[in-house]
Amino acid sequence: MGCGRAILCIIFPPLAVIDRGCGTVLIVFALTLAGWVPGAITALLLNYEASSRR
Repeated sequence: MGCGRAILCIIFPPLAVIDRGCGTVLIVFALTLAGWVPGAITALLLNYEASSRR
């Protein structure tokens, strides 16, 4: 995961997972609405997992 993607995860989590699919974006968006911290943590974890698979 690049530095830009990590910063995007912290600033606006749903935008950071836009390339993962509609369901992922909706889940992260709902978590961000429930509280910014759960959305940011989920976005960071999803992007870290995707980058470690490559």
